[in-house]
Amino acid sequence: MTLHKKFGMISLGCDKNRVDGERILGVIRGHGCEITDDPSEAQVLVVNTCAFLGAARQEAIDTVLECSEYRAQKLEKLVVTGCLPEKFIGELFGALTEADVFLGIDDREYLFEALEKSYAGERVNYVGRSKEDVRGARVLTTSPHYAYLKISDGCNNHCTYCLIPKIRGAYRSYPMDELVREAAGLGQLSELILVAQDTTRYGEDLYGGKKITDLLKKLSKLDNICHIRLLYCYPEAITEELIAEIRDNPKIVHYLDIPMQHSEDRILKLMGRKGTRASYLSLLARLREAVPDLAVRTTFIAGFPTETEEEHRALMRFLEEAKLVNCGFFAYSREPDTPAYRLKGQINPSTKKRRVRELYEVQAKVSRAYLQGYVGTRTDVVCDGVDYEKGCFTGRAYFQAPEIDGTVYFHAAEAETGKTYRVFVERADDYDLYGHTTEEIG
Repeated sequence: MTLHKKFGMISLGCDKNRVDGERILGVIRGHGCEITDDPSEAQVLVVNTCAFLGAARQEAIDTVLECSEYRAQKLEKLVVTGCLPEKFIGELFGALTEADVFLGIDDREYLFEALEKSYAGERVNYVGRSKEDVRGARVLTTSPHYAYLKISDGCNNHCTYCLIPKIRGAYRSYPMDELVREAAGLGQLSELILVAQDTTRYGEDLYGGKKITDLLKKLSKLDNICHIRLLYCYPEAITEELIAEIRDNPKIVHYLDIPMQHSEDRILKLMGRKGTRASYLSLLARLREAVPDLAVRTTFIAGFPTETEEEHRALMRFLEEAKLVNCGFFAYSREPDTPAYRLKGQINPSTKKRRVRELYEVQAKVSRAYLQGYVGTRTDVVCDGVDYEKGCFTGRAYFQAPEIDGTVYFHAAEAETGKTYRVFVERADDYDLYGHTTEEIG
């Protein structure tokens, strides 16, 4: 049986999950099938799920239920793949009867075989069918001028709040030469964004040591890559060699995403993190000494079990001292099958919500002060498109990663997506800049 169907896909969760979704689309296109971005037009819908947090699992289930309503239109089959079935297929298969096919995170090559069985009348559970991660071709879903490169999967850090090792297994680096070939085939990019659960440990399993710097050097030689951005750098694995490469390599954006999760030693130890308040501040000082304009982004968890009001206030003071450019704050989510789930001293939801709000309030002042420093100056901005509601173009300065940080809104006679413009900054708020172009620079 040969399936010639029109496919749609909804991909939930992080940018790493996005890359997995792009590989699913690569399989679909490889079978000669049409892909639509309108779910109501799809005959087969694929929902690529996240299961990192309870809220993400609920979003995934709600999305499947919503997608099932398209059966009243053209939808014939609903496929659920990714982290949710990978971890929870035992509970999911019997309960989520709206889905016809279930695949795990590495089972994309079996999509059409599973669909053929489904069209023959079966509900299909192919989770864990694949014994290896066959990455294959991708269909990019980002704007054409930037793309993500997922350099590894899995994680060995075993933070006590995190399900990722239980879902995706041990840390697995992808071979360097394969990554370079993949990046070379992504087209002309203003920015290649390296992602993994922990980019800084790249190569430990394959090559016996950290090889992220070697990978950066090889990727930097590609003519189709203008700049490279690093996300998800585990703080204790940031080496002097990596810092020097960021300083000396003109293709590497002066930006690091360094998930810290907390500032206080007792909470960090309970989280299974190896850092301390002092080591984090020392790292930031070393980074800024080597790369004075380095923009650091991080994430923090509020309301971890037993976190006291004093520890919460200490984290607020840390934000004032660290002067991080961008931060994300999340209320602790109690996840089954993690060590932290069993901890006594769970914090009530209203307290966690308040602490998140207070952290955002402190960081907003820090970010506002940083952005105010750009008012009256000219800064280089990559155009990402148009905001029709605001009636202007949108873009990003070097200290803004796509979708997670702020935006530069600018007026211009014309601007082309993917090109860089020099923008005179007229004003700033807590997270965004506003201005107009003075010239195109590339």
